[in-house]
Amino acid sequence: MQSNEIRNRFLKFFEKRGHVIIPSASLVPENDPSVLFNTAGMQPLVPYLLGEKHPSGTRLVDSQKCVRTVDIDEVGDNTHATFFEMLGNWSLGDYFKEDAIKWSYEFLTSKEEGLGLDPNRLYITVFEGDEDAPRDEESFEIWKKLGIPEDRIYFMGKESNWWSPGDNGPCGPDSEMFYDLTKDGLGNMTKAEFIKADDKQEVVEIWNDVFMEYEKKEGVIIGKLKKKNVDTGAGLERLSVVIQGKDNIFETDLLKPLVDGISKLTESEDIKAKRVITDHIRTAIFMIGDGVVPSNTDRGYILRRLLRRAIRYMNILNIDQGQFKGLIKIVIDIYQESYPNLLETEGVIVDEIEKEENKFRKTLNRGLKEFKKLAEDGISGEEAFTLFSTYGFPIEIIVELGKESGKEVDQKGFEEEMKKHQELSRSGSGQKFKGGLGGHDEQSVRYHTATHLLNKALIEVLGDDVKQRGSNITPERLRFDFTHPAKMTDEEKKEVEDIVNEKIKDDLEVSCEEVELDKAKEKGAIGIFDDKYEQKVKIYKIGDFSLEICGGPHVQNTKELGNFKIKKEESVSAGVRRIKAILK
Repeated sequence: MQSNEIRNRFLKFFEKRGHVIIPSASLVPENDPSVLFNTAGMQPLVPYLLGEKHPSGTRLVDSQKCVRTVDIDEVGDNTHATFFEMLGNWSLGDYFKEDAIKWSYEFLTSKEEGLGLDPNRLYITVFEGDEDAPRDEESFEIWKKLGIPEDRIYFMGKESNWWSPGDNGPCGPDSEMFYDLTKDGLGNMTKAEFIKADDKQEVVEIWNDVFMEYEKKEGVIIGKLKKKNVDTGAGLERLSVVIQGKDNIFETDLLKPLVDGISKLTESEDIKAKRVITDHIRTAIFMIGDGVVPSNTDRGYILRRLLRRAIRYMNILNIDQGQFKGLIKIVIDIYQESYPNLLETEGVIVDEIEKEENKFRKTLNRGLKEFKKLAEDGISGEEAFTLFSTYGFPIEIIVELGKESGKEVDQKGFEEEMKKHQELSRSGSGQKFKGGLGGHDEQSVRYHTATHLLNKALIEVLGDDVKQRGSNITPERLRFDFTHPAKMTDEEKKEVEDIVNEKIKDDLEVSCEEVELDKAKEKGAIGIFDDKYEQKVKIYKIGDFSLEICGGPHVQNTKELGNFKIKKEESVSAGVRRIKAILK
């Protein structure tokens, strides 16, 4: 069974059971300043898990694009990847444990509608209980009723069977499903034997049902949610490993064509290098397809470090410069049916990756020579910073080179040098990337509303060719990317500022309405129509000035915003400009 069929079967299975298929959100979070990327399937749905009404109802199903780089050092083994798709079904105050577990079991084992897996190879874990929540006897009994033997159901602690996105947000106990990958089957196992099999990757987790009934703030459980929710997650890559009878994700139809394409460019048999290149190229393509470009800050830096690490491994394999275009095409061919935006943005993707390769290839070999000159007893923070600032080596590459040559890298000293020179603030984006939910900070909400005013003002001043290409909001400022072929003049910036401030002073009411997507377009609502919107959307109206498709939240009246000031206007890439602005 091919990966596309696995994805489609999952969506159709739950659609038949009353769920609405919703499209994947962008990798770039819409209103969460605490993370750089969506790192889990539930993140785009957090407002609804906390009680807000979803336009598509209480039963949802999707396949969400996700990025995590916390395990970047593990990429190259059998299971780790920086990009992955998370299949998920959602109950927003609707069904709970019984239906969630029953449907998980049915989809995994049904030959007609699901994946047709052998139930005798399934193992289950449930939460053992602690001071925050009781032992999950209910899930245990449901699994038994479905036919799973007691000695294949294991009570586990919070470190493995409690799910939380970070220090803030909805959370709760979970029940995980594992599948036996061994040739002859492991049979019944004690808990200790199961844990050992998991460590050896003889069994692999294939699905996780999270029962969200608690809320966490600042790392502490503060009580129960108003409604009990279900959030399930099944990684498409891992399911493909199991269904296609492989022992690693790089042998599945999602990644093998790219590994093979790389193998044709080199005589080397270095499997890890090929896998790292494969993983990082795929992730980079999806990032750029969602509007991210290489830079030295935030998302752009994550993208840059992935591309430069891939280029470094291509250099190890003696792959000549200029080979990215063919590899990019392989990835787009695999995913274009499910993610047509990749085909639409192929030119931009190729351009951005080739520009980054040109930059790094110029300094890579000189930087490697410089590294070899460094003291045998280790690499100081100052030396590491020189490799970073002069030769463009991300710290991850410097540490990797150190390990390969047996040299210690003073990472703490490197960080001190970074702070001292004030050239980059990696610590800020690193903290953001760890995860957690920022919630709806009042100032962030103000900036979000100001972004709508800015968008409309730019259209009025610069013309209808202005299209939003991305935004980022923190409690300190807003950042807005848009299409425009030229640098804005001082007069144009002043005119945009004046329009926004005029609308703020007009005390315009902000209202929200749920309508069908076609109706929103008829009304003239602004939207990023390259995105896959759901059939029913929210549109926010600011007086008679702005009408925009958006998930919210917003202020109730523009008088809450204060004075709007553009601090910077700059180029991001060819034909895309960026404004940074504040409210005072």
